[in-house]
Amino acid sequence: MTANTDHRETAGIPAEGAAREELVERAAALRPLLRAQAARADEERVIAPEVMEALSEAGIFRLLTPRRFGGHETDLRTLTEVSETLGEADGATAWTAMIISVTNWLASLFSDEAQEDVFGADPDARVTGVAAPTGVGCRVPGGWSVSGKWAYNSGAPHATWAAVGALLQDEQGGVVDQALVLIPAAELTIEDTWHTAGMRGTASNTLISRDVFVPEHRVLSVPAASQGVYSRSFRKDEPLYSSMFGSMLLLCLTGPLLGLGTAALNTVTSAALDKPLSFTVHGRQADSVGVQMQLAEAALRLRTARLHVYDAVDQVDRSGGSLEYEARTQVRAQAGYAAQNIIDAIGTLLNVHGAGAFADSNPLQRIWRDANVAARHAGLVPAVGFEAYGKSLLGIAEPVTLMV
Repeated sequence: MTANTDHRETAGIPAEGAAREELVERAAALRPLLRAQAARADEERVIAPEVMEALSEAGIFRLLTPRRFGGHETDLRTLTEVSETLGEADGATAWTAMIISVTNWLASLFSDEAQEDVFGADPDARVTGVAAPTGVGCRVPGGWSVSGKWAYNSGAPHATWAAVGALLQDEQGGVVDQALVLIPAAELTIEDTWHTAGMRGTASNTLISRDVFVPEHRVLSVPAASQGVYSRSFRKDEPLYSSMFGSMLLLCLTGPLLGLGTAALNTVTSAALDKPLSFTVHGRQADSVGVQMQLAEAALRLRTARLHVYDAVDQVDRSGGSLEYEARTQVRAQAGYAAQNIIDAIGTLLNVHGAGAFADSNPLQRIWRDANVAARHAGLVPAVGFEAYGKSLLGIAEPVTLMV
């Protein structure tokens, strides 16, 4: 089987893939199930099998998979809208679905042979990964022997493949490249390390490899990728896979957060119509000018976040892989700024709702925990994005990070 084989007919998916509106509608239809299972995922620290099956049946994991392998091959906006929609019901499920979808896109940047390895026999392949180079690859005939430990691998129990970071060493032990390597999940061990305050259901555990052989064609240079140079064959009819590496992998993180912010706003405003404002003359929170002002402020913060996210998302989708460095640093800064606005808004909303927000039975406590953990992802740290963007504005040629 060659990399040019078209798997769409055998996968039962139309050649053109599903449209954005349809995919968002499919995600919306899953929200009752996600809400019903959210507490279970939080308690058991993993997404329930029936939820993963429903996501798969809805085609969520195929959002960014090439059409020639049965995927939808949509765009970053579709991924963001879908994960935002899922995030309104459960942040952990939205995050897991987003990670698998975007890491499937990442796997599609590898060589044609590697893509065939991953998706050729399994159009529903689920790739997860960790970009941090916490592994080491030693040169061996035909490829690399890779050992390492990769923490924070969201969706680890559900993966069929993993893309993990490694420093590649020559025969003398010198580092010759920083790379991502594709490894079948069956060749990795999962260590249960994800014991956290929030995003518990993502099962972001640690992957471990010991002397796993990775053939040369399953290696992607990170410095090259950060400049838009990928291992795959260039195809004019697949512009999605010319998108900028860092911008895609950063902005995708904001969708679930937007959904969590909307969920908090809806929950608090709905409750305010009946909930009394204790120790005041107001029989309803809704009658308090102070509450009204705080709700307005939170809603505007969420709107600010959403405007920044989709402005950046549309810029990436329109760029066709030709986004200049300064524009990429702006995208990075916008992602972190949006995340900060979302958690600030959620904090205000919990102030409005009061101590009852932290009852185990109240979804607000889980929303608050999930959002605050997700917003601390290394790709969303505001200070890093601001520094990178500020240097660009001042013409200072001093890279802060490869992830822009």
